[in-house]
Amino acid sequence: MNRRNFLNYAALAGAGFAAPRINADFFFSPAMAQTLKPIVFLSAENITGNWDPTAHTTLSQTNIEGFVMGYLTRAPMRPEKPDETVYELATEITELDAFRLQIKLREGVTFHDGHPFTAADVKATFEYGAKLDRPKQVYPGPETTFEVTTPDDFTVIVDTTKGGYGASLFIFLASYLPILSAKDVAAGPGGPLTQRLNGTGPFKFVEQRGNDTVMEAFPAYFKGAPTVPGVTFSFVGDATTRMLSLMNGQADVIERLEPEQVETLQAEEGIKLSRLVSVENKYLWFRCSKPPFNDWRVRKAACHAIDRAMIMEVMGSAGEASTNFVSPIKFGYIDLDNYPEYNPEECQRLLAEAGYPNGEGLPEIEYITSTGFYPKTKEYGEVITALMQEQGFNVVLNVMEVAAWNERLYDRPGGGPGHMVDCGWSTGSPEPDLVLRTHFHSTSKRICGIEDPEIDAALDAERNAPSLEERKVSLQTNLMPMLADKVPALSLFTSVLIHGMRADLEGLFIYPDGQSDASKAVMG
Repeated sequence: MNRRNFLNYAALAGAGFAAPRINADFFFSPAMAQTLKPIVFLSAENITGNWDPTAHTTLSQTNIEGFVMGYLTRAPMRPEKPDETVYELATEITELDAFRLQIKLREGVTFHDGHPFTAADVKATFEYGAKLDRPKQVYPGPETTFEVTTPDDFTVIVDTTKGGYGASLFIFLASYLPILSAKDVAAGPGGPLTQRLNGTGPFKFVEQRGNDTVMEAFPAYFKGAPTVPGVTFSFVGDATTRMLSLMNGQADVIERLEPEQVETLQAEEGIKLSRLVSVENKYLWFRCSKPPFNDWRVRKAACHAIDRAMIMEVMGSAGEASTNFVSPIKFGYIDLDNYPEYNPEECQRLLAEAGYPNGEGLPEIEYITSTGFYPKTKEYGEVITALMQEQGFNVVLNVMEVAAWNERLYDRPGGGPGHMVDCGWSTGSPEPDLVLRTHFHSTSKRICGIEDPEIDAALDAERNAPSLEERKVSLQTNLMPMLADKVPALSLFTSVLIHGMRADLEGLFIYPDGQSDASKAVMG
């Protein structure tokens, strides 16, 4: 997939959503004979144990939600058809004016517990997902900044007049948060939402057996019963074990292949590969909440110490070069002219200006990364460590298993663990706010802990723009260049998702955020 195709997709800013075409079945193969064996999917990440979709940012659980939950729309992210919107639980979305959005809903859909899907479920999901106590902050402001009304059981009106931002934000967000049952939401945190998934998707959550999430086909799925009896989604933290499980027939699909594993599997009969440039960027997050990275000059000096071309050599087929803080598939992406490049002289100038000539006086800097989940993190972590050490940064690389890394990921009062953290961020929507506001607004500050009034103002300005076109201008000429100057994080590259699967597994569609549609999958 080339940069031109990326930019074509990122340009869906306008026409594609003003009057989108309905094509909900473009990725489905014809009906196939029932397959008796469940699909076994091996995941590279563990789960949290809390099933509330608004209570976590864990990719493994997001992928499980893709099998079980329903979404208003699915952004197909096909660069060859950038104007196409795939409707799922919605059938039509119309901008009534700058601050009002009308969503028409599909009739005859039921949740797995038998509860009929109506506008009340959409209203409850929107309002619940916008609460400030939700760890996964999805919407552009708290529920007090917008109003959801339901003129009838299958019509939803979203009004953002009170918030002062364009209702068009909800067009992009419609493909991100799964729709919850209003009955489950009413029970509150700690109730059914945390204990199991209850969706409208093709597979029903059955139970959690240790590291195995067991799902079975939902016969009443509105597009027809799935052609496989179920999906077992299992956490296997070791990449080699996942590959061997696929080769010996114990697994049907594995994710996050290392580049050398691609070479091995390409030579294997009975195995095929899927390579997809993703919505995920990989970041080096700076702990902006404590020294030395509370000083933008030190952060930018670190960025100029890093040769990202060397990282791309390490990544091989598992990475795609990009120069922005969001994936090229996201709305508003451009190649930033001021994105920091490898420049040792500028690195030294900034260090001296910050009071650390040649790195003298800098504290020991802990660089936290993981192994077994993202490809090549240890290898390119060693490259980054060596490059920064050359410029006087006293960097110590701490490579952790995924569970331990997860526990140290987020910032805390007074500064989170370590000084730099390697982590990707992926959202199944073209909406850039799901990355930028989530991490860089002072009301959120997930990993880096940045508090900067100018960044806050730039984020608010793009969000409050009255049209998509004006939002794009604000993003490209104000917010994104500002982030490249202040660098609360350095986006290293855009991830390429590589899955290995059995050659006789047909009809499985994988989205660029890692979710899968297996409703029409079949195995020979």
